[in-house]
Amino acid sequence: MSVVKPRSREHAAAIFRAGVAAADPYLAVKRFLKADSQLLRIGSRNGDWRRIHLLAFGKAACAMADAAQTIIPEAWLAGKGMVVTNYDNIDVVENCHVFGAGHPLPDAAGLHAAKTLATRLNDTKAGELVLVLISGGGSALLPSPSAGITLAEKIVTTQLLLASGATINQINCVRKHLSQLKGGGLARLAAPADLHALILSDVLDNDLSAIASGPTVADDTSFADAISVLESFDIWQQIPPGVQNHLQQGARGLRIETPKSGDAIFEHAGHTLIGSNATSVDTVMHAASKLGYQTLLYSKQLSGEARLVAEQLVRHALTVSANITQATALIAGGETTVTLNGTGKGGRNQEMALAFALAAEKQGLQFAWTFLSGGTDGRDGPTDAAGGIVDNHTLQRIRDAALDPEAMLNDNNAYPALKAANDLLLCGATGTNVADLQILLLHPNASPDPL
Repeated sequence: MSVVKPRSREHAAAIFRAGVAAADPYLAVKRFLKADSQLLRIGSRNGDWRRIHLLAFGKAACAMADAAQTIIPEAWLAGKGMVVTNYDNIDVVENCHVFGAGHPLPDAAGLHAAKTLATRLNDTKAGELVLVLISGGGSALLPSPSAGITLAEKIVTTQLLLASGATINQINCVRKHLSQLKGGGLARLAAPADLHALILSDVLDNDLSAIASGPTVADDTSFADAISVLESFDIWQQIPPGVQNHLQQGARGLRIETPKSGDAIFEHAGHTLIGSNATSVDTVMHAASKLGYQTLLYSKQLSGEARLVAEQLVRHALTVSANITQATALIAGGETTVTLNGTGKGGRNQEMALAFALAAEKQGLQFAWTFLSGGTDGRDGPTDAAGGIVDNHTLQRIRDAALDPEAMLNDNNAYPALKAANDLLLCGATGTNVADLQILLLHPNASPDPL
């Protein structure tokens, strides 16, 4: 079945929405959390806890907490639950206090929330349950700097890491060693109570120690590893002196390391993964197939510099197009990075979309195509767009607006370029976060429509 080209952009957006819906945090919690008159069932774990401390943080925190509080009898809750999310996703949640906080950079409101959470954990006792609902974004939303480090110093360090091209795992390695909550710190505070985390993953390999910087699981990285990350990206000399001093003291054994595998604090801790990027990619494949596309999986582990990944995808599309006879969807999921060399506005998905359009022109991808790259949280970098959706005529629309798309890409300025072409992917905050999705629709038997 062939798909009519003019609907290609509409199809790409619909396929993306299906992937986002597959990561619905409310339904995910409902699937894994059950209660009857006697027991609370969390995945395969059961317990008759009668004092449950409900904590949720991340971009999906409100929806996750809302689901949990409808399942857990109110009499079992040890006071109101605590929910911390980014400002765009704030919502009212019954039986919970909701805190807004900064993302991707931490702020004073997040620091206040982290202190409140730590105080709450000081009251937990053996035989009680700390039920933690974790989703992407939790690292920035709960800043709890180690003694001797100010919030301002931590913000500067985070900014440098985000601009360096470091992967999320590398960024989190550093953040864990500057925090009292990350890297198993929350589990350390919750002991000796039982602990269970329901986790919505925003990292490619679902490494629990990387999601929200692993506050409830062991961390097997070290202070020395954190220093190595900063040195490898040539930003060590720019790091604030207080952070440098803290990490150096830690490497010399003068600071307490993050709790490691085998630590007794994890004896009563459990975890359940309730959603991931891979689940959304599978749903995207199915949605594209239902619309009549032949579907090909490009990658479930997409990573690397956004513009280079875009060029590689164009080369792959050229190869694929020589061997297909019907409308085809190339699907990927993952999380790329951007090394900031310019001063413009954008995010990794917008950068990838603009880079794809430029590479398609340069490499001669002639037939009709549409490419979407979007963040499932609805927010790409410090912008109101989830990413970009581009086609054969994107560059011409940008040039018609008297802009130079290549110069704008080199200035990391994809947002205004795509805005001029009306090619921003705008869907608002989605209330979930399972990294990014890429959808390339190819029409080998169709020429690009005229402008």
